[in-house]
Amino acid sequence: MKSLFNQGAYEEILARIDKLSPETQRLWGKMSVGQMAWHCQFPLKIAIKNEDRGVSGNPLVRWFFKKSLYNDKLWRKNLPTAPGLKATEEKDFETEVTKLKDLVRQCYAIKDRTDWSPHPLFGKLTHQQWGQMEYKHLDHHLRQFGV
Repeated sequence: MKSLFNQGAYEEILARIDKLSPETQRLWGKMSVGQMAWHCQFPLKIAIKNEDRGVSGNPLVRWFFKKSLYNDKLWRKNLPTAPGLKATEEKDFETEVTKLKDLVRQCYAIKDRTDWSPHPLFGKLTHQQWGQMEYKHLDHHLRQFGV
């Protein structure tokens, strides 16, 4: 399973982001390419901030979805998005892609971190699981836009 903490996967993700343009069309879902770039920033911010919010995750989400975060099986199309992570207005492509690439770089920069706070939805994750989850989320949405 690929991990955003591995140099090859990190470089691959940045190269795929560079293939996006304001005209890139989605293959499924409702988001525009700018909205997708905005949406993809949230999981990266959670990892980078590494803030303990005093929660251990949602048991139902953990039971149904957590294992899919770090295995090789592709996520299915049109998975539901948490309400707070849905883009309700159009987002500027250039601005959001620049922010996304910066966050990908920041996330890769913490690849050697050993102390991880629980994820707010999925609870305790290992270092390896964090890197795999970050890669898998980005991969899912980049495939959504054909890159």
